[in-house]
Amino acid sequence: MSNALSIAKFGGTSVANYGAMQNCARIVSSSETTRIVVVSASAGVTNHLVSLAHTPLTQQEIESTYQAIVDIELSILNELKDKSSVEPKLNSLLDEVRELAFHEEVLHRSDLKDQLLSMGERMSSLLFSAVLGEMNTNAMNFDVRKVLRTNSEFGAATPQLDKIEALATQLLKPEIAHAVVVTQGFVGADEEGRTTTLGRGGSDFTAALLAEALDAQTCEIWTDVIGVYTTDPRITPAARPLPELSFEEAAEMATFGAKVLHPATMEPALRKNIRVFVGSSKEPEKGGTWIKRDCDDEPPYRAITRRKEQVMVTVKTPKMMYAQGFLQQVFGIIAKHNLSVDLVTTSEISVSFTLDNPANSVAQRLNNETIAELETICDVKVERGYDLVTVVGNNMQKATGVSSKIFAAVADFDLRMICFGANPHNLSFLVNEDDSNGVVKDLHCALFE
Repeated sequence: MSNALSIAKFGGTSVANYGAMQNCARIVSSSETTRIVVVSASAGVTNHLVSLAHTPLTQQEIESTYQAIVDIELSILNELKDKSSVEPKLNSLLDEVRELAFHEEVLHRSDLKDQLLSMGERMSSLLFSAVLGEMNTNAMNFDVRKVLRTNSEFGAATPQLDKIEALATQLLKPEIAHAVVVTQGFVGADEEGRTTTLGRGGSDFTAALLAEALDAQTCEIWTDVIGVYTTDPRITPAARPLPELSFEEAAEMATFGAKVLHPATMEPALRKNIRVFVGSSKEPEKGGTWIKRDCDDEPPYRAITRRKEQVMVTVKTPKMMYAQGFLQQVFGIIAKHNLSVDLVTTSEISVSFTLDNPANSVAQRLNNETIAELETICDVKVERGYDLVTVVGNNMQKATGVSSKIFAAVADFDLRMICFGANPHNLSFLVNEDDSNGVVKDLHCALFE
């Protein structure tokens, strides 16, 4: 066996059912360098778990949501050729789901929410290691919480890199010499061993963190699309897959809404120069997108992204005229609540900025706390119902005619806020959520078709 190590991550649709898991198992067993597999929860399971963790439900609604999860898991279990060793373990995990779902404090305790939300990955990794075993691949199911050490910010935990590296070297490295290790994405544990989660979409991040900790050469992200596209193919059928992206372009795309990648995935890859591959587990033969440090071609326009559910906050004080320190106070409050701001514009007496605001997220809770604190020092106006559209490319401020071509394409739409020039890789604007599909289509037509 070669010393090259590759880590493969399979998303929810890739492990949605027994047949989908078999496709993934073929990909793994045909690669001698793939020694670690990171899986998401089977498609649909996380949505049910989020519903149980965040929504006040009647006993009957809890029961039927729980039953929907059981049905998904058992449909995979029942297709295994030999389920005798797996069935008792799966039943015990399902019992844990049930207990947490009916726990009277689950809606009010973030530690219980994380415990509940981790269950999808814990079940899918158990089942996927059994599917791999059926293909004569020696596989073991490994609890990632032993190595993925985080802080205690439940719902959006921060990984502790040095501890992850030490634990992965000590506990994971010896195992991959004799088995393919199947583990969970999205899940970690704090110093006290309490289950934490890395935020929605965190399975990619897990794969990248383990790749960094173990000095892997490549990190493969297997999903339901053939690589990263010029834009979301659900918005325009003219979108096409990209053969390559630089780390910077991919990081911009992920940050500004490309669903194929988790925004934090690029950081570990960039730190250790790990090549990242994105491809379709349904059609692996079609290739995909390679993300690497240097690309052969770096065009001014590479892709268009959209991020939904944005809020625009405008803070205003008559005292801001010639007032030193007001911006420092505003951004001090934002930093205190660990929020990241995307677009910022300023005038003489006001500052506007955008915040990500997905429903039931840590961001939504922090936004509410932040806005309350800002109101103690200034007037605050909050506007909802916006999407953020971003054109990602290279050397955009220097290339002649780039911005004029973009603005000409969106001349028929109201742009609420524009941000350009802070870095050479993007031009972003805030648009009404009802307009964002049209904005993306018109931009794609002008720049790529």
